[in-house]
Amino acid sequence: MTPSATASRRLLLITGAAAGLAAGIARALAPDYRIAFTYRPGGTPPDATLEVVRAYDPEALAVAADVQTPGQLAAAIAGILDRRGPIDVAVHALGPIIVRSFARCTPADYRAMVEGNLTSAVELAFAVLPTMRERSFGRLIFFGMNGSHATIPARGMSLYGAAKAGVVTFARALALEEARRGITVNVIEPGDIRDKKADRSEARSIPANNPTGHAGSWQDIAYAVKFLASDDAAFINGTVVGVNGGLVEPFEMQDGYR
Repeated sequence: MTPSATASRRLLLITGAAAGLAAGIARALAPDYRIAFTYRPGGTPPDATLEVVRAYDPEALAVAADVQTPGQLAAAIAGILDRRGPIDVAVHALGPIIVRSFARCTPADYRAMVEGNLTSAVELAFAVLPTMRERSFGRLIFFGMNGSHATIPARGMSLYGAAKAGVVTFARALALEEARRGITVNVIEPGDIRDKKADRSEARSIPANNPTGHAGSWQDIAYAVKFLASDDAAFINGTVVGVNGGLVEPFEMQDGYR
């Protein structure tokens, strides 16, 4: 897909892009967009991602924000808006996960899953939508979990699964409300991405329990994001894209839970 001159001037926000799949998304889309991203305070430093994306966008910005603390993501986005201007594409790829039987969970675990996944998604939407509406353009891309679009249950994932199902429901309703303003809202459900640093060729050597027989890669996720953010995807709205090799239910993460 060849980036357009318009796309190259757009500002892309990615949450949690210091590491993991979000870092891969930032690296993959940096040639096409101006970049701003958040990272977790006390977690992986943003330096490695910044080094890559600043080769394309010298003013690329990283802002610390803990999505499990209400208000921090909204404050971080306000700072990005002030320093870099309106956000055209927002990718909420960050969200904490707990794999544990409900009998071993605590109310604090519940709050962490809901605040880190669902509340943070709502905060992001509140923060970026006003300027998207003013400009009659926007792309919101949220992340669910494999099977969250159909509330497919998985042992050990009662709280995380509930939060991600909430994200999907929120995104789909938002897609209906914002479409006439030139804003699309879609969800990606990542499948079995074992090694978050492995590229597509490396992932093919990692066995996995899906119809392809191998794990996916950050490149597979990044390409889906790139497409949904593009002008070519303007008529794709309210969809859930499973990047999962054909396995539509929750996968091996639930094996061995306690």
